[in-house]
Amino acid sequence: MSFSQAITTVFKNYVNFRGRASRSEFWWFYLFMVIVSTVLYTISMVGISTSADPQRWGALAQVGIIATLVWFLVTILPVSAVWFRRLHDSGKSGWWYLLTIASGVLGFVLFALSALQNQVLFAAGAVFGLLSGIGGIVLLVFALLPGTRGPNRFGE
Repeated sequence: MSFSQAITTVFKNYVNFRGRASRSEFWWFYLFMVIVSTVLYTISMVGISTSADPQRWGALAQVGIIATLVWFLVTILPVSAVWFRRLHDSGKSGWWYLLTIASGVLGFVLFALSALQNQVLFAAGAVFGLLSGIGGIVLLVFALLPGTRGPNRFGE
C-alpha cells in the first residue's frame, strides 16, 4: 500500500473499528500524522515565540493553535480506528489501545488534581502515567508485529 492509498484508506474507514489494517496502512498513515502535526506545531511555536504573554501572541499562534485543536478533533476517531484494526491484524484486541489511552488520561487528570498538594493523587497519577508509558511500548511492539497469515477472528 502506498502513502496516499494508506491515507485514503484510513479516512474512508473513519470510524471502522472492525477488520484489519496492514503494517503499511498503519505506518504510512502514522507518518502522515507526524508530518501534519509537526507542521501545525511549528506554526504554533513560531507564533508563540514572538511573546511570552498569551495576550500578545500574534495571529499566527492563534491560527496554529486552533488548527492543531481542529486537527486533533478531526483525527481522533480515524487514529483510534486504525489502531484497533492494526491490533486486529496481529490477532490482538483493540482493548489494548483503549486501556493505554484510559490510563494516560487518568494519569493526566490525577497529576492535574495533585496541584492541590495531594501526595496520594500525585502518586496515583505517576502510577497511571507509568502504566500508560508501558502500554505505549506494548502497543508499539504490537504495531510492528506482522499480521497473522490468512483469516483471524477479526477478518481477512
